[in-house]
Amino acid sequence: MRPSALASYRWPPSSDEIAQRYGIDPRTILRFDGNVAATPPASARPGAIAAALAEVNEYDRGRYRALREAIARRHGVELDQVALGAGSDEFIVLLARLFAEGATIATVPSFSYSMYPFAALMAGARVIDDPAAADLVFVCRPNNPTGELPEVPDVAGQIVIDEAYADYAESDALDRVSSGAIILRTFSKAYGLAGARVGYAIADAQLIEAITSRQAPLSVSALSAALALGALAVPLDLTALWAERERLTTELTALGLAPLRSYTNFLFVPTPEPEVLVESLLPLGVVTRAYPGGVRVSVRDELDNDVLLEALRSVVLGEAPGPSLVRRTRYTAETRLSVRLRLAGEGRVLVDTGAGFYDHMLQQLAFHAGFDLRLEGVGDLETGTHHTVEDTMRTFGEALDGALGDRRGFTRYGEARVPMDEALAHAVVDLSGRATAVISVTPDEGMVAHAFDSLVQTSRITLHVTASGTNAHHVAEAAFKAVGRAMARALTSDGSAIRSTKGTL
Repeated sequence: MRPSALASYRWPPSSDEIAQRYGIDPRTILRFDGNVAATPPASARPGAIAAALAEVNEYDRGRYRALREAIARRHGVELDQVALGAGSDEFIVLLARLFAEGATIATVPSFSYSMYPFAALMAGARVIDDPAAADLVFVCRPNNPTGELPEVPDVAGQIVIDEAYADYAESDALDRVSSGAIILRTFSKAYGLAGARVGYAIADAQLIEAITSRQAPLSVSALSAALALGALAVPLDLTALWAERERLTTELTALGLAPLRSYTNFLFVPTPEPEVLVESLLPLGVVTRAYPGGVRVSVRDELDNDVLLEALRSVVLGEAPGPSLVRRTRYTAETRLSVRLRLAGEGRVLVDTGAGFYDHMLQQLAFHAGFDLRLEGVGDLETGTHHTVEDTMRTFGEALDGALGDRRGFTRYGEARVPMDEALAHAVVDLSGRATAVISVTPDEGMVAHAFDSLVQTSRITLHVTASGTNAHHVAEAAFKAVGRAMARALTSDGSAIRSTKGTL
C-alpha cells in the first residue's frame, strides 16, 4: 500500500524566489524570519573542519565523544546524560513516537512551535489542550513564536523542555532533569550554526539510553560535529544582541507597534493583518513571518535592524526608504568574510577580522569617507595576515563596486591631503570603472600598498596614493585617511549624469 503525504513543515520562499518575484538583487534580501544569528561564529572557518574533512571517508566510532564531553562540561552533567541529534527537531519527532504514539500530546504554551503538531501527526498522536491529561508535554521555554518564558508545569506525562532559545533568556530548567524531564538544546540559534543541524538532549542516563537506541547511527555529520565543537570553545557573548533587542523594541513602539516582551532573539508584534504586513515588506527585500494575530521578526544587528525599521517606516508611515545597504560575502580556503556597506552613512563602522592593524586602517578609511560599514570574518592568521588583509580589501572593494552601480550622479573625482604627525599622505580617486593603482608608501608597514591594490582590483576605481614619513604606522594611517576623504569628495552628489563624455564608466 503506497503511503500518502502528511501535512508537513512548510518553508517560506527562498531569497532567490523572492528576488525573482519582485525584480530585486537576492544579495540585498534580509531574512528576519528564521531567528538565526546575523553572522556565523568566528570559529566557523575552513580550518575548523579541516581534520574532519581529511577523514570524511571514515565513521567516527566514538560517536563524537569530544563534542558530547564538551556539552556535558558546559551543563555540569555526565557524559551518559547527553545525546546528539540532527538539530533538536530530530528529538521532537523521535520523542513523540517514543512517548505518545497513538496517544496524546499537549504544549505549553498552547500557541507554540509548529513542529510539535507535525511530530504528533507522524506519531499518530492527538494534540490536546490540557497538559495535565497528556502523555507527552512539550514546554517551549522561551516560547516560539511569542518570546515569553512560561513556567514548567507539574504533570503526570513525560515532560520535554525545548530550550532552543534559553541562552538568550539566561534561564534554564536543567534542575528538572533529576525529576525525569528531558531538555532539548540546539546549536542553530545563539551559536549561529543553523546550517550545520546539530542539537542535543540532556536527561538521566536511562532515558538517554532509550533515546539513542532509537536513533539512526551518527545522524550528525562529522563536519557539523567539528563546527559545534569549535563553537563551544568560544564563550557566548550575547550582550550586543540583548542591547539590540531593547533598541528594536523601543523603535517599534515609536512606530505605533507594540512588541511583546521577549526572552529570545526575536520579537512578536501583534497586528490585525499580519499577512498583509509581511507581503508589503517583501518588495523592499525584508522577510518577516506571519502568525495568527501578529508578525515575528528576528533581532539581528544594528545595520540589519535599521533596514527593517526603514522598511517598516515606509510601509506604516509612508516614508521614503533610505539608501540601500549593499551586502557581499567572500569564502576561500583561507578566509570567510561578510560585508555590509552604505555609502551615504553616518560613519558607523566596525571591522573585525582579527588582523588588528589593518582592521583599524580600514575603519579609518570608512569613517572618513562617511560610510556605514560592518565587515566581519576570520582568516588563517596562524600563517600571517596576508590572506586575511588581501581578502578583506577585495571583499570591501566588491561591496563598493556594487554600491557605486553605474556611478551615475557622483562627482567622480576626489582628492585629499592628510598629515599624521611627521607623515604626509596625498590621495586622488577616480570612480573610473577601470582598476588602476599607483601607490607609493614609504616606509610601508608591510602590506599597505598591496591592500590598496586589492581594493582597487574589485572596486574598479583609479587610485593614486603617495605617502611618506619616518614612522610606518603614521604613514599608513595618513594614507588610509586620505583615501577615505578623497573618496568622500568623489562621492558627492553632482546631478544625475554619469561624469564621462562617453556616457558610461
